Amino acid sequence: MVQRSTVLGCGAYLPSRVVSNAELSERIDTTDAWIVERTGIRERRVAADDEKTSDLAIAAARAALADAGIDASEVDMVLVATSTPDLTFPATATTVQAGLGIRGGFAFDLQAVCSGFVYALATADNFMRCGQAETVLLIGAETFSRILDWEDRGTCMLFGDGAGAMVLRARDGNGDAQDRGVLSTHLHADGRFRDMLYVDGGPGSNRQVGHLRMAGREVFKNAVVMLADTVQEALAHNGLSAADVDWFVPHQANRRIIEAMAKRLGLGPERVVVTIERHANTSAASIPLALAEARADGRIAAGDVVLMEAMGGGFTWGSAILRW
Repeated sequence: MVQRSTVLGCGAYLPSRVVSNAELSERIDTTDAWIVERTGIRERRVAADDEKTSDLAIAAARAALADAGIDASEVDMVLVATSTPDLTFPATATTVQAGLGIRGGFAFDLQAVCSGFVYALATADNFMRCGQAETVLLIGAETFSRILDWEDRGTCMLFGDGAGAMVLRARDGNGDAQDRGVLSTHLHADGRFRDMLYVDGGPGSNRQVGHLRMAGREVFKNAVVMLADTVQEALAHNGLSAADVDWFVPHQANRRIIEAMAKRLGLGPERVVVTIERHANTSAASIPLALAEARADGRIAAGDVVLMEAMGGGFTWGSAILRW
């Protein structure tokens, strides 16, 4: 028998303010058609001035706990994947923990940019496999609007704010691909690509928050190859093929990357969860937001095989497969 990290519930939160491509075109030299053609994005959400990353995370967490049908007191580990924490320290996860009234267990943040949720899922899964956590509240939450240069057409149109959450609980499994829960996770990083996607500020360098900077073409070129490799790695590890995948839930960075990945896997659009049109790229929040949406509308059902992948600054990238 092995410990499997099974999904009890999902939740999401999006700020109320919608920023359309038309509104962006009033600030920068762009058009709705130009943005849609190159990215698939039509609008994004932007947090209110008084909304912090922890506020988004708490709202998503409450929705996930309600969906799971459990009380916050049952959670013994809170893990927040974010690149936009409330403060340098303490961890945003501790603010979430306090906001939910959780008095036991432990809490910390994880930073792997857009790969954050996959990295966090792997971390939570390993804590559960070794018996150090039984019920985990896993959250991806971002306020990327705070680190964007709103005069930079190449980046400001791509990102949005939001939070998605998942409740996981350890249960016994047989150790094969028929188990429910996380089947495997696969993580990678290569720091040589740091200058292709980064923020030009930080307390340990220039003491500033900084802005996001990206070499878009290079990121796109590397993403398709790296993501294809790690997706095949995950399938092979579990003795599965793309035909066994019920739902492909990729990081929502660019519709063209999503379509290229689906084509490589031979998956039709009816098996791909896409939210980028309305959410834009919400970094570590994008996969849990997509999962919560597909779960809420009934697309993802018990027993479904869900394949996830993401790539972020660093570069970091990875994949995960779970049976719902």
